[in-house]
Amino acid sequence: MSATKTKFVAALCALALAATFSTSVFADTYDDAIAHAGRSANDQKRDPIDKPAEMLRLAGIKPGMTVADFLAAGGYYSELLSYVVGPKGHVLLLNNDAYDKFSNNSWKTRIEKQHLDNVEHRTIDFSKMDLGENTLDAIILMKVYHDLYWVGPEEGWPKVDVSSVLDQIVRALKPGGVVLVVDHSAKPGTGSSAAQEIHRIDEAYAKKDFESHGLVFVTSSDALRRPDDPRDANTWKGPMVGKTDRFALVFKKP
Repeated sequence: MSATKTKFVAALCALALAATFSTSVFADTYDDAIAHAGRSANDQKRDPIDKPAEMLRLAGIKPGMTVADFLAAGGYYSELLSYVVGPKGHVLLLNNDAYDKFSNNSWKTRIEKQHLDNVEHRTIDFSKMDLGENTLDAIILMKVYHDLYWVGPEEGWPKVDVSSVLDQIVRALKPGGVVLVVDHSAKPGTGSSAAQEIHRIDEAYAKKDFESHGLVFVTSSDALRRPDDPRDANTWKGPMVGKTDRFALVFKKP
């Protein structure tokens, strides 16, 4: 083999090794977040059900990013995002007043106990979330998108202008920014109607909803699929808790 050809082959091998190393580093970042010391026992019980490493890997969340956890409640995902984006990244833990109360403000204990210095809690108003323009690399909506179509005045949850909320999310994303949507599957063709009674939403409806606001569908995952779910039972109480079929969709801002 000539010296020139030997150098060429060596260069190709080096590039292949570098690519493999880069991929493994990011893969390890997600797995390391799940294995992070000090995570609560309750969170660890959720991991096999929610498969957070696979979901964050699907969205391509990386160190240094600014990411919003939309309606994060107690901040299960916010904590994991904190470890993934690292000290040079930033996480916005977004709740409205109802979600703060629903979680008993447990996000505060989480941030303080786990020393999540790169996590910032904000209580938002859907009519004016003040997320700015081109400020986010990513935003995740984990089993909460359907709540935008839920109405519960007694719980302090009036009818939401969903179109306005999605417009604000898109505006806040940087070009190339991503949205990860995970939610409980309703029966096909039911649109948003199942959100009120059983806290589910139709996958095709969700996909069209986000696309209609200028986002481009990128990929999906079957990691949270449960074919045995009849998709007609309540998701947050009763026998289907933790057993629902869930879709996972990723969109990108052009």
